[in-house]
Amino acid sequence: MKKSTVSVRAQDAAENRVWYVMDAAGKPLGRLAVDAAVVLRGKNKATFTPHVDTGDHVIIINADKVVLTGGTKGKEEIRHHTGWPGGLKAIAREQELAKKPEEAIRRVVRGMIPHNRLGDEIIKKLKVYRGAEHPHTAQQPTVFEGGVQRRHKGE
Repeated sequence: MKKSTVSVRAQDAAENRVWYVMDAAGKPLGRLAVDAAVVLRGKNKATFTPHVDTGDHVIIINADKVVLTGGTKGKEEIRHHTGWPGGLKAIAREQELAKKPEEAIRRVVRGMIPHNRLGDEIIKKLKVYRGAEHPHTAQQPTVFEGGVQRRHKGE
């Protein structure tokens, strides 16, 4: 019997979307962002198709309680340009997390998904909130308990 590769259509993927809630309290920023990016992209599913948005919705709560690991990570400079002459702005990562934790998490997750039109659609399914409350109770989100399978050296 010949096996065939499953290629999911966009209509079929949109019908089977699930909402997940991730709690950022006490978790490292990078680990949280990897878990969110994998679920948003749909790589945790057997029906993953690279050119179709097969991922689920992700709600991240307690964004203000995310932690940075490593001594110099908080001092790392985040730069962006306003578009005006001389408009290069810079801020330390720990200051960005203190001022706008929602935008800091969204920026890190956006860096982990494709930088094209597909990525623009995927990032719209990410909702980040500073506190423990969110307005998406009608979608009946489930708590994301697992993480991405990580291999450590020596295993």
